[in-house]
Amino acid sequence: MLSTGLPHGAVPRLERPGPLRDRVYEALLELITTRALRPGQHLVESELAGHLGVSRQPVREALQRLNTEGWVDLRPAQGAFVHEPTEEEADQLLTVRTLLEAEAARLAAAHASSAGVAALEELCAEGERAVAADDVDGAVALNARFHSKVMELAGNAVLAELAAQVDRRVRWYYTPIARQRGRQSWVEHREMIAAIADRDEQRATRLMREHTEHTRRSYHERAES
Repeated sequence: MLSTGLPHGAVPRLERPGPLRDRVYEALLELITTRALRPGQHLVESELAGHLGVSRQPVREALQRLNTEGWVDLRPAQGAFVHEPTEEEADQLLTVRTLLEAEAARLAAAHASSAGVAALEELCAEGERAVAADDVDGAVALNARFHSKVMELAGNAVLAELAAQVDRRVRWYYTPIARQRGRQSWVEHREMIAAIADRDEQRATRLMREHTEHTRRSYHERAES
């Protein structure tokens, strides 16, 4: 295992051609989002380059971009480290997420078709299976897909664009509490689906607000336990 904490074979080597620095950036961002690269972890350019099968230059460029976006901290004479989010950072982002997702749920209740509701039900069933199998990574990915689908059903492109800006960080914060939230998160999803199917905008809004607040509180509680 590399000192970066990534097991050999965990990440496929990047294929050429293409904008390599962008692909390296996406690969590293995904590893950070899923916490395969953990907050505070030292990022060694040569090791990451070897793991991804590229030279050090695109890795260096990707780390600089990730630093600009707040995912990586570049420390003089020390190197690059995965950013460690403060409780205030997480709270601010998850609060904004609550506002965006509550409005998305309201709009979804107003506009969702039967096919859209069926798609939510299928995602929920997949999420429940992932939880039953203790597949944390799968549950996190399906949770993101579920919320993305609600946003899609809302039919508001500006709202979707704003939500996309916080989606990666929501996944980042959700991963360490996914097992803690477990089945209850999907029970809440089922309740939201029912409200959307019933075209009950007020109930859908309330349920989504409560659901996202549960996630926010769980994130803070994990630091206290």
